[in-house]
Amino acid sequence: MNSHSASSQAILITGATSGIGLACANYYTSQGFHVIACGRNESILNGLNTKHFLTFDITSPEQVTAASIALKQHLSQHDLQLTQVILNAGTCEYIENVFEFDAALFSRVITTNLIAIGYCIEAFLPFMAKGGQLGLMSSSATYLPFPRAEAYGASKAAISYLGRSLRMDLAAKPNQAIGVSVICPGFVKTPLTDKNDFAMPMRVSSEQAAQRIFAGMEKRHFEIHFPKRFTFILKCLSWLPEKLLINILAEKSTK
Repeated sequence: MNSHSASSQAILITGATSGIGLACANYYTSQGFHVIACGRNESILNGLNTKHFLTFDITSPEQVTAASIALKQHLSQHDLQLTQVILNAGTCEYIENVFEFDAALFSRVITTNLIAIGYCIEAFLPFMAKGGQLGLMSSSATYLPFPRAEAYGASKAAISYLGRSLRMDLAAKPNQAIGVSVICPGFVKTPLTDKNDFAMPMRVSSEQAAQRIFAGMEKRHFEIHFPKRFTFILKCLSWLPEKLLINILAEKSTK
């Protein structure tokens, strides 16, 4: 991916205190990279084996801006190249009763999963090295409409579009050669998915997810989706007529 040695390559990961973000921070560190772990829980961040950490709330533009200033100083002081930024932090909440649509919940999910990504792109993209790779955490849920996922699914579908559009604009800047990977995991065992009250077929561990993200980012894949058998099934189902798709998914949601 980059001609610099791993130790001189900084990898910034948001949401690094749990789940996929934590697993990515650990895996990249094990591969010799200079990981900058980001999150809200300073005590957890301080206990990680990463080279550096930044404590901030991605939904606060002021905190994100302050983190970008600290990042710039850290990169300069240690002569580092910011070769990857993985914007992983997010949340998941479901609309339990569509006839009592929870607009506050909807706003909360959209703000965390989408609007905050805009804050992070504004803050961190200018510091990325030539040939760097930006990773945006979407979801395989974007392939199909799922019951109760109006907020979560909408936020992740927007991330997928954001990634594709951003890739187009960055391609117009060939001197920078910054790529964009849209990451679309299936079910991954994390503290968030542990709260789910439905079946999660082909669920993989956070460590497995981290390894697949690492490989996909290194190869500069446009889309990183896994497990492949699960995402292939979803993609095939997405070609079904909408009426049939609704009947299938609606029946499953009432069982």
